[in-house]
Amino acid sequence: MAIVRVKGFAIWRDRKPPYKWRCRHRKSGTMIDLAKFPLGGMTFFAECARIVALGDKADEPRPGTLGQLIARYRASVFFTDLAARTRADYQRCFDYLQPIADTMLDRFTAPLVVTIRDKAAAKHGRRFGNYVKTVLALTFAWGVERGYLTINPAAKIKGIRRPRGLADPNRPWADTEREAVEAALPAHMRLPVALMMYCGLDPQDALKIPPTAVSDGMIDARRGKTGEAMWFPLPAPVVAALVAAPKHDAITLCANSFGKPWTPSGFRASWRPIRQELEKTGAIQPGLTLKGLRHTVATILAEMGYDERTIADMLGQKTIEMARHYSKRANKTRKMSAVVTSFDAEVNRRRTKIVKPA
Repeated sequence: MAIVRVKGFAIWRDRKPPYKWRCRHRKSGTMIDLAKFPLGGMTFFAECARIVALGDKADEPRPGTLGQLIARYRASVFFTDLAARTRADYQRCFDYLQPIADTMLDRFTAPLVVTIRDKAAAKHGRRFGNYVKTVLALTFAWGVERGYLTINPAAKIKGIRRPRGLADPNRPWADTEREAVEAALPAHMRLPVALMMYCGLDPQDALKIPPTAVSDGMIDARRGKTGEAMWFPLPAPVVAALVAAPKHDAITLCANSFGKPWTPSGFRASWRPIRQELEKTGAIQPGLTLKGLRHTVATILAEMGYDERTIADMLGQKTIEMARHYSKRANKTRKMSAVVTSFDAEVNRRRTKIVKPA
């Protein structure tokens, strides 16, 4: 029998007698009766087309539902113009919401959104629960502007607060920790870490920037998540890392030990044993993350007295809110020393003498 292949269908023959041929639609799991629709015949292909058409029809969201709103939002420029990473983050939320895609929009209320947020947090963590709430609010806002809803039921709902006493995620690195990590890194990992450590690049941005992003001692790139331009002279440690980096022909500035572009998961897999070994020896403290290097850059700049707008420009942020978040733990001793000195002099000069009434 001639080999027959149909996209979306699995066709195989039993390994044991009577060695019957079988066919299954992969997506729906529907089996085709090959005794009724002989394999390779006109009736067989017609039956395949019928099953595919039924599946396509079932995939169409019902009018007036959350699924329809999400489908139309995803088709709009407000979604397609987002950075690839942001679209992927949104899609994770949409995938999570798929079981309730048939819910009519007029059924969504603030209490229902809170319930959805809390269930997402219980299953995948507080941050994911809050992100689902945020994505719902943005999608509903888009729908309100186009008449799909009259109000945004997620507009005024707050996120779940971090538990008191919980360690800050992506904390800044101490100077001793940065020195210990730099000394422990193999040659092919030093350049990407230097870009994170001294330029404040997000780990994924550091791994994917092209060689053309660096020239004449300058870095000229865009942050993947926001699309904001990042253009400034390269710090001396990055220049040194560029000179010492192993030569390769990869399409990215940084490459792994095989001379191929890094993948985020591959870099994390290489970084994990280094971090674990340094933790065992006490060279670094637990909780060190590559993302924390952005916080480190912001913290150092804040300690130097730079304003939040400058820090945001360095990190490729559109607004100062994340710069404020990143640098909130900065030790502002240098900045406040003059204030405290002036305050102390004023108190001692005019306010320590008690004047008694006559």
